[in-house]
Parts: sequence; C-alpha cells; structure tokens
Amino acid sequence: MTSLEQDNGYVLMTGRSNPQLAKEIGSKLGKAVLEPVSNFSDGETRVFIDNSLRKRDVVIIQPTSPPVNEHIMELLLMIDAAKRASAGEITAVIPYFGYARQDRKDGPRVPISSEVVTRMIEAMGTRRIITMDLHTDQQMGFFTGPWDNLTAKNVLLQPIKAEGLNNLVVSSTDHGGISRAKKFKEDLEADGVAIVYKERDASAHDRSRTVDLLGDVKGKNVLFVDDIITTAGSLVNAAEFVEEIGALDIYAAITHGLFIGQALERIKDSPIKKLFVTDTAAQRPEILSDHKIFVATVAPFLAEAIRRVQGGISMSVDMF
Repeated sequence: MTSLEQDNGYVLMTGRSNPQLAKEIGSKLGKAVLEPVSNFSDGETRVFIDNSLRKRDVVIIQPTSPPVNEHIMELLLMIDAAKRASAGEITAVIPYFGYARQDRKDGPRVPISSEVVTRMIEAMGTRRIITMDLHTDQQMGFFTGPWDNLTAKNVLLQPIKAEGLNNLVVSSTDHGGISRAKKFKEDLEADGVAIVYKERDASAHDRSRTVDLLGDVKGKNVLFVDDIITTAGSLVNAAEFVEEIGALDIYAAITHGLFIGQALERIKDSPIKKLFVTDTAAQRPEILSDHKIFVATVAPFLAEAIRRVQGGISMSVDMF
C-alpha cells in the first residue's frame, strides 16, 4: 500500500508549471504530491492519475505562467481527470493566473479572455479557486463558487523590512496600484505614496513610457510595488524617471515575476538596487542567482490556506 493510499484525506496534485512550489507546499502539509502530466509522442498533453481519488477532495496546484496556454491545458485536463475519477470537491490553486490582465472589453471585437479561462476552469468541475494578487478583483465575479484571492504582501514585507529602509516613499507604476501602495506604506510606516503616470505604446501592449509623477520623491528612498513584472519596461522606465528627479535608493516589490525577454538584462542595467519577487511563477536559475533579485517563497502561506480550506477553518484577515 502506497503512502497516498494510507492517507485517506485530500489529495495534492500538480502539473509542470511550478512543481517545486507544489512539492514545498506538500512538504509543509506532510503530503505527497501527484505529478500525473506527461506528453504523448505527438506532443499532446497526457494526464494519467495512478491512484484512486474516489470520494476524496483534490487540490490541484498549477500556476498558469508562461507558456500560459500549455499550462492552462494541463490544468483543465487534470481537473477533468479528477472529476471523472469520482473525486470529491476539486480546488484549483492558481498562484499566478494567466490572462488576468484581459479582464474587460477594452476595444471593439475583443474577448474578455480572463472570463473565458475562468469559465473553462469551472466547467471542467472546479468548485473552489485560490489565487494570489489577481490583477483586478472583478475577475472573481466570473466564477460562481468560492474564490479566495490572497495577498503576498506579508510574504514580501519580511525581506523588505530586513533591509532597514527609512526615509521611504512607496510608489505605484500606475494609478491602478494606488490601493496596494497605500497598504505597503502603512505597514512600512513610510513617509508617503507617489504615483507614476505612464503612456502605453499603442503598437506594443507591453511597452510604455513614464510621463508624470504625483508625489514627492526627491531625496527619498523609493519602493515600487506592483502585481506583475513581465518585460520590466514599465518598472525600469519609472525607476529611471524618479532617479532623474532626485530619488535616492530605488527598490521594487512585485508578486509575480515572469521576466520575459530582456527583462533580467533591463533590471541589471537599471538604477533598481533590489527587486523582491515571489515564486508564484517558477524562477529560472539565472533569476535565483542574480544579486539584485530576492525570491521569497509563498509555499508556507499557500499551505496554510489549503490547510484552512480543507479543515473548514476561516481565513484570517491578514491573508487577504
């Protein structure tokens, strides 16, 4: 009899987007983690669960980070396989939710992609979703079941506080992050909040330039906070902008570190002294070894969230 068969509680499962995070969560919970995903010879995704799931709750840990479509397909097939194996309640733990930024109809003849993905996840049989720092809370309205959107703020605050920063202003790289910046400002007892205004390049959705600043950063240390870093263009532009107008040391705290394309090189060449991110998306060795980047793990935090959900215990206020 395997250890999984001896354990008649809920089952942890993961795809290939961030197995290291899933295993760390499993270690915190004292549970093995099933890894049922492989490929057929023609490249199609194969899911085979070599254990009985009958009447057992299943928790699937699968960030939908790049390659986004591949990892979404793995998630959908794992959910369907668990449902067809007569599993109990299925919970999808999606620390980073791909397509979350496509959350509204921002032009003619475009889809609301985050709703499409959410509806697919629910249609496959998911009864609960757990995420971290969604781009916008409105996405939770696309799902009819319970959705716990947790914050990585406290995970990031620990290494930030260890820096002993003072004379600090917290800044957002756009007006949509004002609420996040205010929360960091309160917890760090910073001197104020500054908001960077930027223009998007209509020909390239990931490209922008900083055009104005609301707030005073001259002679101050600055901490930028955001939910996602992709190409690092917006962040580096903002850092260069505040440096030009007299900011001192510049830091950044960002939940989801995707580091696409030349992002790492941009960070290395930028005035940013330290960048704090989490492992909601799997981090490459060159990210983990870079002296400018500190990667904080969300594994203990997510393990506690799963423990509470499976134990019927409410989440504490500071988890949101």
